[in-house]
Amino acid sequence: MDDTKIGTIEEIKSFIKLSQNVSFKGSSRMQKYDWIGEVLQRFKYRTLRKKDKSTVKTYIRKMTGFSDAQATRLFKKKKKGLVKVKPTENKSSFPTVYTNDDILLIGETDLNHGRLSGPATRAIFKREFAFGHEKFIRLKDISVSHLYNLRQSFKYLKKVGRNLTKTAPTRINIGKRRKPEPNGKPGYIRVDTVHQGDLGKVKGVYHVNLVDEVVQWEIIGSVEAISENFIIPILEAAIEQFPFKIIGFHSDNGSEYINYVVANLLNKLLIEQTKSRARHTNDNALVESKNGSVIRKHMGCVHIPQKFASVINQFYNHHFNRYLNYHRPCGFATIITDKNGKQKKVYKTYLTPYEKLKTIPNFETFLKNTITPKDLEEIAEKKSDNECAKDMQEAKLKLFQSFRKR
Repeated sequence: MDDTKIGTIEEIKSFIKLSQNVSFKGSSRMQKYDWIGEVLQRFKYRTLRKKDKSTVKTYIRKMTGFSDAQATRLFKKKKKGLVKVKPTENKSSFPTVYTNDDILLIGETDLNHGRLSGPATRAIFKREFAFGHEKFIRLKDISVSHLYNLRQSFKYLKKVGRNLTKTAPTRINIGKRRKPEPNGKPGYIRVDTVHQGDLGKVKGVYHVNLVDEVVQWEIIGSVEAISENFIIPILEAAIEQFPFKIIGFHSDNGSEYINYVVANLLNKLLIEQTKSRARHTNDNALVESKNGSVIRKHMGCVHIPQKFASVINQFYNHHFNRYLNYHRPCGFATIITDKNGKQKKVYKTYLTPYEKLKTIPNFETFLKNTITPKDLEEIAEKKSDNECAKDMQEAKLKLFQSFRKR
């Protein structure tokens, strides 16, 4: 392209404005570099104002397709001399050690053995050469990393690539991969685990958080570790603390809940187990939000040693869980649909989980056989919200003080 008639900054601005929807491409990198050097000399780039330099730079990027960083590097080179393409004729090249026949031998070996690991395959090459097969003379000393490189070559893939299958993932048929559908009924709980941080390589306690999806009834427990020996007792105790019958149990895909021990426990209690779906990050959003707004807010992020799990559990059972469910209001969303069909959640209703439970028609039918509405009412009226919160804060202060003493 001949642009020598463009000689002023104003003409460049007009050209850029008129060619917004047009792209340009040079025939070679050398041609682009030669043209850049000529343009910088023609407009005396070093003497231009900052705004005019930006205009010239935009013009060069438009014509060459270079990025801003690449153009800046070329301009710095221009200060030291002309912008030139580095010669490639004298580049050093490594000699070829392994021939096409060697690559075919690799493919043949992989087909026979089902593509073993690199070290195992190299051991086979050494054994073949020791057996008297001279064609493995080069492959017996091949490095494992270069063996993997040759497995990516066109010659190898043409012979072997389409005949091998990747290792199939192990499918665990525990839990249904779907979102629970409570339809306004309590008893569908979401569960997640919160780790209380590490101190070096020493693990802290774990908090097990269970939240009902409809009324947001929340039960929290603490365990030393997330193995089955600790998780099963805490799950049994937490499920027992819910005043209503548990119908569904939903978690993420963590191994602490997706295992046969937990599955057998839920089957024994006639509770359906579900797990989060792939690419659906909101499947367990309720309990995730409670992890931050409740557990992290009150317990913090500082490391707490595992040996304190039992005293934390006592604090949860005697003070914290009662405060959460009878005296701490939660926001309940109201879905509003505009004229275009777009839905938006608005939080205008704030109730405690117990108050929300009472709004469900015939909520008594969902309660466990050993619990009556009168029992729940007595717990709720025993203390005011501030009194219960004050007692909870005092118990929490004593709890954290016990950490320091020990």
